[in-house]
Amino acid sequence: MKFYSSAMAAILMSASLAGGAWAQEDTIKIGVLHSLSGTMAISETTLKDTVLMMVEQQNAKGGVLGKKIEAVVVDPASDWPLFAEKARELISVNDVDAIFGCWTSVSRKSVLPVIEELNGLLFYPVQYEGEESSKNVIYTGAAPNQQAIPAVDYMMDELGVEKWALLGTDYVYPRTTNNILDAYLKGKGVAEGDIFVNYTPFGHSDWSKIVADVVALGADGKKVGVVSTINGDANIGFYKELAAAGVSADDIPVMAFSVGEEELAGLDTTNLVGHLAAWNYFESADSAENKAFIEEWHKFTENEKRVTNDPMEATMIGFNAWVAAVEKAGSTDTDAVLDAIVGVKVPNLTGGTAEVLPNHHLTKPVLIGEIRADGQFDIVSQTEEVAGDAWTDFLPESAKLDSDWPGKECGMWNTETNACVQIKSNY
Repeated sequence: MKFYSSAMAAILMSASLAGGAWAQEDTIKIGVLHSLSGTMAISETTLKDTVLMMVEQQNAKGGVLGKKIEAVVVDPASDWPLFAEKARELISVNDVDAIFGCWTSVSRKSVLPVIEELNGLLFYPVQYEGEESSKNVIYTGAAPNQQAIPAVDYMMDELGVEKWALLGTDYVYPRTTNNILDAYLKGKGVAEGDIFVNYTPFGHSDWSKIVADVVALGADGKKVGVVSTINGDANIGFYKELAAAGVSADDIPVMAFSVGEEELAGLDTTNLVGHLAAWNYFESADSAENKAFIEEWHKFTENEKRVTNDPMEATMIGFNAWVAAVEKAGSTDTDAVLDAIVGVKVPNLTGGTAEVLPNHHLTKPVLIGEIRADGQFDIVSQTEEVAGDAWTDFLPESAKLDSDWPGKECGMWNTETNACVQIKSNY
């Protein structure tokens, strides 16, 4: 009897271990590739939390394809080459079926050759400069025609801005966006001398001379406006210097493309009231979907003070689109999911619908918000959903390019020669 009990115990223990291993293998893994340390942690940590919330909610509904979703979280630490290493690790070692991650374009471009080589799948949730189309990326943030161009139109038409300070962090997103805006403004009749462009490194802190240069731009009495593509914690010093210089939104309005509720939560916003941001979502959006999302976020974080923002909405949309595509395809295979995801529609948080387009971008409304004293935004302008355009119409070499993948298997299709320029993205 003793022997029997020992044998049974061994069998049960073996079965238990096998069951544990089976349970672990019987999950669908996704990667979370966001900086949890370094200069971009101020923005990216929240997106990691957003993915974990979406995973928890989806698992409560039964997961996907009858399996639980398991999130594998890594920290690329605001180190751009490390993004590539961690992406390779997620796909090759952790065997994830999709990656949700990156913020800066330099981190995304670091990851591109890896996911294209390994045929991975990246959902990229932040506004970007366009001029890129990868088969292996779903761009859930705004393209320039869904943020930068409408924002400049608003400043020109509604605020009477005549002279422009294009201030950005020194990397590909601000530089390419400002190239597009420079061409667009000149096409609108703005003189070259009325456009001031300046770039600063990540984490830049001494803004006194730059702010003084911006103020001096208006010495002739023309209305000056700032278009800000400053990223990460450098925004803190920039806005503090504006306030120290006594610059109000009435004097020189700032339109930010990378400052949302999360960034403002760390600032004294008293002197920033009236400055602007252009996004596709604000926490102050009045919709039933947004109210439910905010309640779920507070419940998940156990913190009523945690704000929501645009890249969180883009993360949520991307995750839900991936789930819908996986269920439609009956598979997590990258090619099957990419075939299934075109045309997928999921609710956004402003009461409309996000559709995944053949060019791997989304339909998104364009919102302009004014900063309030409490760090939230008053929405002063909102459009219907706009289709994202990977290749801008305002640079001649890009205007002729099309990026609809189905049927062409090419994201850089020359509509004049009716031929594919190249299949891999621009790194």
